[in-house]
Amino acid sequence: MKRVKITVVGAGNVGGTTAQRIAERDYADVVLVDIVDGLPQGKALDLLQSAPIYGYHTNLIGTTDYADTAGSDIIVITSGVARKPGMSRDDLLKTNAEIVGSVVDQAVRYSPAAVIIVVSNPLDAMTQLTLRRSGFPRHRVFGQAGVLDSARFCTFIAQELNVSIENVHAMVLGGHGDTMVPLSRYTTVAGIPVTELIPPARLREIEQRTADGGAEIVRYLKTGSAFYAPSAATLEMIDAVVRDKKKILPCCVMLEGEYGINGLCVGVPVKLGARGVEEIVELKLTPEEDAALKRSAAAVKELVDVLGV
Repeated sequence: MKRVKITVVGAGNVGGTTAQRIAERDYADVVLVDIVDGLPQGKALDLLQSAPIYGYHTNLIGTTDYADTAGSDIIVITSGVARKPGMSRDDLLKTNAEIVGSVVDQAVRYSPAAVIIVVSNPLDAMTQLTLRRSGFPRHRVFGQAGVLDSARFCTFIAQELNVSIENVHAMVLGGHGDTMVPLSRYTTVAGIPVTELIPPARLREIEQRTADGGAEIVRYLKTGSAFYAPSAATLEMIDAVVRDKKKILPCCVMLEGEYGINGLCVGVPVKLGARGVEEIVELKLTPEEDAALKRSAAAVKELVDVLGV
C-alpha cells in the first residue's frame, strides 16, 4: 500500500491524539500543525520517541509552517476553541469560523488535491464553511459527526443490555449536536433491532443521552471536552479513505436533494473510499424520522445563514 501524507491541523487534545492514532497505524507520514510555536514540535517529537516501543515507522513533523504540509493526501481540521461548561456548540460559531477559514485558506494552497475531514465545532457549519472556502467538490470535504455519535449510541446500548460492543451497530443522522437523530429502527444487536430489546421509554432516554453525549463529558471535565472518542471516530474515517474500504459511515456531507435537503451539510450515511465520499446512501425514513431530520437541517441552516455560506 502506498504510504500517504496526512496533515492534522490543531495540536490540542483531539489533534494530538488523532496524530498518535494515525502514527500507530503505520501507513502514513504525519504533519502536526498549530499556531502555538513549540506545541506541535513537542508532541511530534514525543510521538517519534514512541516509535521504537510501538514499532511504527511513521515520520512525524510538528510545525507552524503550512509549507511543511505540501502534497498532503488528507487534511484533518481540529482547530478551534474547545467547548466549556454551559457553552453550546452554537456559541463557538463565529470564533471557530475565523480560525477554520484561515486554516482552509493555507491548507488548500499547499495541498489542492487533498481530502479534507472536518472535526472542528460547530461541526456541520464548519464543514459547510470548509467546503465553500476550499472550492473543492463535495466528495472531498466531509465532517466527522455521526461516526462519533453512533459510537456513543452503541456504547450506551451495550451497557444497557450487557452485551459485547461488537454486537451493536447503530445509525445516527442529522446535525452533530442537540438535534441529532438517533435511528433506533436501524440500530441492531447481533442483527436484532434494538426496538425489540429495549422498552420505548428507556430507549428514548438512551437516545437523549446520546444527543447530550459531548455535553455530559464537558460537565465532568469542566475545563475541556472529549478527545479520545472523537479521535477514534476520525481515525475510522481516515482508515476508510486510506485503505479504500468503501465503508458505510454516517458523515456530515453537502446534500444536493438527497433526503429532500438541498445546499446544506448534514449527517447522513455515506460510502467512504479513496476518493472520499463515493456515494450518499438514502435510507427509507418514517414521517417522524424525516421530520426530525428536517428539524436538524433547519438548525444547521440557522448557523450557516449567520456565516453566509
